[in-house]
Amino acid sequence: MEDKINLFTSDDIEMYLNEYAIPWAINIAMAIIIYIVGRLIVSVVLSMFRRVMARSKYDEMLINFIESIMGAILMLFVIVASLNELGVDTTSLVAIVGAAGLAIGLSLQDSLKNFAAGVMLLVFKPFKAGNFVEAAGTTGIVQKIGIFHTTMTSLDNKEITIPNANIYDDNITNYSAKETRRADMVFGIGYDDDLRKAKRILEEMLEADERVLEDPAPAVGVMELGDSSVNFTVRPWVNAADLLVFKWEFTENVKLRFDEEGISIPYPQMDVHFFKEADNAENNNAASSGSASKA
Repeated sequence: MEDKINLFTSDDIEMYLNEYAIPWAINIAMAIIIYIVGRLIVSVVLSMFRRVMARSKYDEMLINFIESIMGAILMLFVIVASLNELGVDTTSLVAIVGAAGLAIGLSLQDSLKNFAAGVMLLVFKPFKAGNFVEAAGTTGIVQKIGIFHTTMTSLDNKEITIPNANIYDDNITNYSAKETRRADMVFGIGYDDDLRKAKRILEEMLEADERVLEDPAPAVGVMELGDSSVNFTVRPWVNAADLLVFKWEFTENVKLRFDEEGISIPYPQMDVHFFKEADNAENNNAASSGSASKA
């Protein structure tokens, strides 16, 4: 045992320390320093990013998601730099990570498409939670805009989950985007009714309804002379929140008021005239008999 210990002379130990132990210790220390400093830099960068995005009033969900992605990418660079300082060949590691990312991307094409559409929806904000919209053939109130799906509630309280790609690729109608909306209504009266009286009644009803806005002013006019009725178009402006209930109540009140004033609301009708061939045949025979007797 003593002979084996004597094999390591002071020169050998000094050489081992100079060639292996000290360089390795320095590399490990540098790798740790790079990792710690890198984490601090990433934290500062992410903090600055969050402040900038918050001042721009972007959605909190979008900020959190982008922040997590940026953090993961930046930390990957920090880890690669630390491993490189230890002498680890990071080229193959990067290649493996890249190949794995490509394989995952190809297998999740639809999910990535929904993700990209979700980011675009959160960035450009064609609608937000609480808006009443029509998108991807669905009408409802937006509850949540997720990264992959948007959740809506229909008017009969059904929860609907729609992939973001379907929404972003289709037309989006946001009924809540504007504070005011125009209510387009059509009312028909009979051709024998008093046209001026009916128009005056509609204008009086609009003026008496507090929900109707003065600016823009409501419009009442004859739209067309239909097959069975003279059709008025009534276009008042109301607050968007009052639109649906206003149309229901105003239509009901118009019917009741027209009934009181003796103005009819005709339904489609058609006059049919029957031509009796038997009567015509008898008339022709009678005419023939008369002609024969004269002869």
